[in-house]
Amino acid sequence: MSSRADSPALAGLRARIAQLEGGGAGARGALPFGIPRLDRRLPGGGLALGCLHEIAGGGAGADDGAAATCFAAGIAARTRGRVLWCVARPDLFAPGLEQAGLPPDRLIHVKAGDHRAVLACMEEALRHGALGAVVAETPRLPMAVSRRLHLAAKEGGTLGLALRRWRQGAEGAQDFGQPTAAMTRWRVSALPSAPLPVPGVGRARWRVELLRVRAGEGFEMELEACDGTGHLGLPADVADGSAAAEDWRRGAAG
Repeated sequence: MSSRADSPALAGLRARIAQLEGGGAGARGALPFGIPRLDRRLPGGGLALGCLHEIAGGGAGADDGAAATCFAAGIAARTRGRVLWCVARPDLFAPGLEQAGLPPDRLIHVKAGDHRAVLACMEEALRHGALGAVVAETPRLPMAVSRRLHLAAKEGGTLGLALRRWRQGAEGAQDFGQPTAAMTRWRVSALPSAPLPVPGVGRARWRVELLRVRAGEGFEMELEACDGTGHLGLPADVADGSAAAEDWRRGAAG
C-alpha cells in the first residue's frame, strides 16, 4: 500500500501548485535520479529542468564539500550538452568529476574574480540556453540574485546548480538557512562506506537531505555516491528494506 505522501492525489496537487507558482517541472520536464523512492518525492518525478537548484555540503569540512561537488557533477552529467562550471578559486579536481560522470570534454571551466562575478557568469550562461547545465560555486546567494538566476534558467531552459562552498568559519556559511528562489535546496554529507568482505574501500556513501522543495516535503536518505554515469545508488541494506536502513525523515523545508 502506498503511503499518504506517495498518493497520486497528493502528487497531482503538488504538480498543480508548482504550475501555479510558475516554477514547476511541467513546462521543461524533469531529470529523474533513477531511484523511485527519491523521484516520487519530487514534483514531476525528478529535478525540474529550466530551474535553479541549490546544493551545499553538510559541514565546512573537505569531505562534505567534495560530496556536494560530486553530487552536483552527477546531476550535470545526466543532462545533455556541455556543462559550464564557474568558480572563483581554481581548485576543481577533474578526475573526481569524471568519476561522478562528468568527463573533461563536456566541461567548460570559467575562473571569475570573486563570487559576484561567478554569479554574473552563471546568469548569462543560463540565459544563453545552449548548455546542458550551469554550475556556479558561491559562498553567498542573496534572494534578489537567486530570483534573477531562476528567471534566467527558465528563459534559457537550462538547469542551474548553485553550489554553496565556503571555507571553514566563512561568512557565507551563516546565511545558508536564509530563503532563496531555488526550486530545491539540498545538503549532502559524507558517510563511511560499507565494509567489504575483503580489505579495501567500498563505494562512498552520502546522506542526501532535501531541505526544501516547492510543492513538496523535505526528507533525507542514505545513498551510494555517483557512479561513472552520474547515477546515485541505493545501498543493498536499503534496497532490502531493513528497518534500520529505511532512513526517510520528513523535515521542515529549509
